[in-house]
Amino acid sequence: MTRSVYVTGIDRGDGRQVVELGVMELLTRQVDRVGVFRPLVHHQPDRLFELLRARYRLSQDPATVYGMDYHEASALQAEQGTDELVSTLVERFLVVAREYEVVLVLGTDFADTQLPDELSFNARLANEFGASVIPVVGGRGQAAESVRAETRNAYRAYESLGCDVLAMVTNRVARDDREEIAQKLGSRLPVPCYVVPDEPALAAPTVSQIGQTLGAKVVLGDDSGLARDALDFVFGGAMLPNFLPALTPGCLVVTPGDRADLVVGSLAAHSAGTPPIAGVLLTLNEVPSDEILTLAARLAPGTPVLSVAGNSFPTAAELFALEGKLNAATPRKAETALGLFERYVDTGDLNKRVSAPSSDRLTPMMFEHKLLEQARSDKRRVVLPEGTEERVLHAAEVLLRRGVCDLTLLGPVEQIRKKAADLGIDLGECRLIDPATSELRDSFAEKYAQFRAHKGVTVELAYDVVSDVNYFGTLMVQEGLADGMVSGSVHSTAATIRPAFEIIKTKPDADIVSSVFFMCLADKVLVYGDCAVNPDPNAEQLADIAIQSAATAEQFGVEPRIAMLSYSTGTSGSGADVDKVREATELVRERRPDLKIEGPIQYDAAVEPTVAATKLPDSEVAGQATVLIFPDLNTGNNTYKAVQRSAGAIAVGPVLQGLRKPVNDLSRGALVSDIVNTVAITAIQAQLPNEKASAQ
Repeated sequence: MTRSVYVTGIDRGDGRQVVELGVMELLTRQVDRVGVFRPLVHHQPDRLFELLRARYRLSQDPATVYGMDYHEASALQAEQGTDELVSTLVERFLVVAREYEVVLVLGTDFADTQLPDELSFNARLANEFGASVIPVVGGRGQAAESVRAETRNAYRAYESLGCDVLAMVTNRVARDDREEIAQKLGSRLPVPCYVVPDEPALAAPTVSQIGQTLGAKVVLGDDSGLARDALDFVFGGAMLPNFLPALTPGCLVVTPGDRADLVVGSLAAHSAGTPPIAGVLLTLNEVPSDEILTLAARLAPGTPVLSVAGNSFPTAAELFALEGKLNAATPRKAETALGLFERYVDTGDLNKRVSAPSSDRLTPMMFEHKLLEQARSDKRRVVLPEGTEERVLHAAEVLLRRGVCDLTLLGPVEQIRKKAADLGIDLGECRLIDPATSELRDSFAEKYAQFRAHKGVTVELAYDVVSDVNYFGTLMVQEGLADGMVSGSVHSTAATIRPAFEIIKTKPDADIVSSVFFMCLADKVLVYGDCAVNPDPNAEQLADIAIQSAATAEQFGVEPRIAMLSYSTGTSGSGADVDKVREATELVRERRPDLKIEGPIQYDAAVEPTVAATKLPDSEVAGQATVLIFPDLNTGNNTYKAVQRSAGAIAVGPVLQGLRKPVNDLSRGALVSDIVNTVAITAIQAQLPNEKASAQ
């Protein structure tokens, strides 16, 4: 089995960081502990490793990541020869290999390395490390035939040097040439060749990177604005009426600092969304008056305005030589890179080829990866009613870039667009609907009036009700215009799920709607139910919650072993509360004899093998429970929050179960990552009817 993967190239400028990031994503889906090794490095800390460490929560000591710097390598090679250099690097690689299940090796970068025959050097290191190789060939600015020839030559070069070539990646090709290149290489190479098009947003520097490179002073703007990509540069010199038509989406306006008219005009255009710009760069060390800057800040809050001392010509020379970089400070670029990799690389096939040793554990990171992968495998449509909320917009950007699902955002359309522009977010093909003005409002009012006629709801009253974003979103799901809904970042739980109770209602095989949390602990994922909906379920309802929770766990890759929790274990206690749990356990056994279940059982006996060995030594659930069912909401809600805060667990949910179609609630303190995970879960829940239908 391949225990290490060596990503390398044939020349500089191949953009292989996209491939290195994508391969790391694949490896962390399979195993818990992935090591990183860069044989030679220019500077420490290395920006790509810092990105990997931040994104994948790597605990690896940075001192073990790097073999040596290029100057040390050059000196060692000159004094003692290549064999000694390779031997030293192998020793340092083995330090990492002994500690990790699989190692990602980042090859040399072909940039001022002073290494003779650098391709052969990478091939030799890969062979000595016992690593399989993924060579990356850059195709930017090249004709299709030249790219194809270079890719074939690169394969032959590494293969002739004895390398185990897993696959080839041809990167940064012209979009118009991508399909032709892929077809012709597919028939000419014995290994897969993945052809990835050039993506301007990856090469585009952020406004922050521009400011740091030029030594600019930030006059206006916030962190979100500084994180915008500068996709183009527009230099201001003309009068405002002639200048405005030259603006392009995502451009950085470069103008002398005394041209207040161009500054105000550019920011006004951004505020109107025609078009949204990345920011403004003032030259000549000139800054508009305080009155102009106050107006600018009100026109486009958060949009960056920077100032440099030089004039426009040397500034332009520096700007055109600048290229965006993936690093820990550019998480949005990382999402773009992964979205590109996952779209154009057959990750399922590459996963099999890598064949890293699979972990028996389901770690939090592996769980999160599996969510996105499973949602992406059969894309669903999810509606997000809180379209003007900043966290929702950031989450939407991640979901769209990663291709997780199709999205609809609800709210005043121009307000959503303006907020997205202020945040530098490209909503791409995201659908925007304002319930107040939508052509669907009339038909939705009639539908809702029919659903609630028994409560005396008229069409006139319903017309007002369905303008509410949560009711409108729920009706979209009910009417098949969306497959699921996620809300709650600024709405209460009641406001989010009440429309679902009224409109979507429960499944035929579910007595009640309940919820679970996926509790991502350090080394495993547990399912807690019900911690959000039912205050004091009776035995019948508790049994229903257990069966629903087991099904939810299984759908998301957690093998269900159910613990029906109580303050006593087995037959050691009695009382109404214990009897309720005991009765619920027996009901589950009657209805679903295939499920592994134990109850009543205390929490420690459910999850700790040493306690289970004493209290229930013959149980197939005790000590290894994965689905924990609490006797009431008070116990469940307090327990999940205690575990979340005290053990540092990630709580994903609540995930509602028992509804005919998926609707899920967010905590009002939800982070962007929480929203992304919940939307992915909702999309997966929406896949279930198709799975059932295909099985029949």
